[in-house]
Amino acid sequence: MTLYAEYSGQNKDPYNNLRAGLNAKGTINRKDWGLNWNMALEAGGVLVGDKIKIEIDLSVIEKAAVEETAASQTA
Repeated sequence: MTLYAEYSGQNKDPYNNLRAGLNAKGTINRKDWGLNWNMALEAGGVLVGDKIKIEIDLSVIEKAAVEETAASQTA
């Protein structure tokens, strides 16, 4: 399976934490993973399509920044 990813960059948030972002998209065929069940509909066609769209929106925060923020909040 191949996902096509785009790095969105990194920046500081309003709390001075360094964040980075990534978006990834791809499509798989569910039957390639052994998911073969389906049901015919009265109006024609089937209940479940074969293609599954996968979309990931990821935002990460630098660990050191999280630890510093937690320490300052408990002090």
